[in-house]
Order: sequence, then C-alpha cells, then structure tokens
Amino acid sequence: MTGQDWMEKDFYAALGVPKDADDAAIKKAYRKLARKYHPDQNQGDASAEAKFKEIGEAYAVLSDPKEREQYDAIRAMAGGGARFSAGPGGAGGAGFEDVFGGMFGGGGPGGTRVRYSTGGQGGGFEDILGSMFGGAGAQQFGGGPRPRAGADVAAATTLPFRQAVEGSTVTFTVDGRNVTTRIPPGVRDGQKIRLRGKGRPGMAGGPDGDLVVTVHVTPHPVFSLDGTNLRATVPVTFAEAALGATISVPTLDGTSVKVKVPAGTPSGRTLRVKGRGVQTAKATGDLLVTVQVAVPQKLSKAAREAVEAFAAETDGQDVRADLVRQAAE
Repeated sequence: MTGQDWMEKDFYAALGVPKDADDAAIKKAYRKLARKYHPDQNQGDASAEAKFKEIGEAYAVLSDPKEREQYDAIRAMAGGGARFSAGPGGAGGAGFEDVFGGMFGGGGPGGTRVRYSTGGQGGGFEDILGSMFGGAGAQQFGGGPRPRAGADVAAATTLPFRQAVEGSTVTFTVDGRNVTTRIPPGVRDGQKIRLRGKGRPGMAGGPDGDLVVTVHVTPHPVFSLDGTNLRATVPVTFAEAALGATISVPTLDGTSVKVKVPAGTPSGRTLRVKGRGVQTAKATGDLLVTVQVAVPQKLSKAAREAVEAFAAETDGQDVRADLVRQAAE
C-alpha cells in the first residue's frame, strides 16, 4: 500500500471507531465486523467480501502501533485524506510545497521556498515519505542511487479454529503477484507472522521488504488454545464427581478419549490428557479438561428425596469454613 493509498482510506471509519480509540476498542470493532461480513456467512455476496477485505486491511494497520503512528502522521499531513496540491490554491490555500516547506524550514516571509516535485523525473511523494520514515534519499552526495529497503506490506487473514490448530496454506496478492505461505499449527488470534522478502522490492540493490500477516482465529464452541495445549470444559454429574467415573471426552480430530475422574473431584479441577493437543514440529501439546459439576434444573420426587437424605447425612459440614477464616486474615 502506498502513502497515497493511506491518505485516501479512512481506516477508522472502516471499523467505525474514533481516531483516539484504544487497542481493545479497535479489536472489538474488528471482530464484530469480521463475524458479520465473513465470507462463510455471506457466500456469493461480493459487497460483503469487499467489506471483509476492507476491515481486514484497516485492522492490520491500526493494530500495529508503528504502522498506526505512520498512518496517522500521513493522514494528518493530508488533512484527513485529501490529495496534496502541487501548487498554491489547495485546501485552505496551502499547497504541497507549503506543507513540506514549513516542516523543513522553507517558505515564509523572506525565506527560501523549498519545492518538491509530485511527478516527472526525480523523487516524488513516496520518496519524501520514505525519507521521513526511515528511508534513504534518492541520491547520495557525489554518488549514484543509495540502496533502499523495500517497504513492508501489511495483510490480514481469518482462519477457522481447526485450521489454526492444524496449520493452513493461504495466498495473498502483493502488488499484482501472488504470495503463498504456510500458517504454522497453533497460531494464536491476533498473532503476526513476518514473511521475509515478500513485501515491496528494494531499490538500487536494497533488500526487499517483508509481508506482515495478522492472523485472526474464529472461536470454537468447545475448544480453546493455550500455547500448544487445547482446553475444554466438560460437564459431569454430582455422582460422577463425588464417586468417581470414567467419562468420554471429544477431541478436535472427531474421535473421543476416555478420561478418569477421581472420586471427590471438585468443580473447576483440570485433568490432563497427554499428547492430544496441538502438534508442531517442536512439540505436541496436551488436552486440558476442566471438570464442571452440572446442577440439575429439575428433580424428580425420588431424586429430591435422595438429595435431602444426603443433606441430612452431611449436616454439620461447613464447606465455607476456610473462606471465612481466610477473609478474616
């Protein structure tokens, strides 16, 4: 994306957030819009697909502090999105030279006006922005062109949870060329992957820029990622928790695994199933099963009598004794 592109696109408006929105607000807005316009939810809808790409592009820039700072600076210089004028008479009477002349000491009464070209031979608008944000000038003193690194390119992709766990191959279009890359297994929501040399080409022998991909992962109704581990919350009955049981727990690959719940297991305890998590080149994670004791909403007469009998047998046990003691410390 060029500096002129950044001037013409209002990423804040695309996400529906104010310019001073914090990272959390930007992420929340993106996730809401991504769910609404996701291609899986709008199959065959070209306008929804375009909107999905637009908000992905906006989030890729605004979620990166460095890129957001540069974007804000460029937009501020352009007055919020208007093109620079190559001469006097632009918005508010200030032209392209006036803006940059004021920044670098040119213009003003009695001063020497510094002129910058917006086209033709020599450095244009991109060269000036490149020098402002860390690039080198077009010419060295007394020499030929100075090597300049190519610009990084930001992109975003959204993966279903299963593809994020197992890894996926995605293709991006960068300046008219396709770049295909493998997203590694276990990628986290919001994680950035840098593809060296896949950005814009360098100048005068300088290195090519990078492609920085922000990956978003759609939530799963059962599983969540914890590093290379998978987490799942599994309901058990009071009898299973109190007396112990062997239960069947689903896994992400569609099979199930037997998990032993020891007698006296409290709600919230986590049991570990080795080797049933994320498989990467370096390690294989585990499946972490958190037990949740399910309380029945309705009881039959016999069940109620059984619970009442149990309550009578355990009368006098204060399960909150430790809580009261700790609160008084």
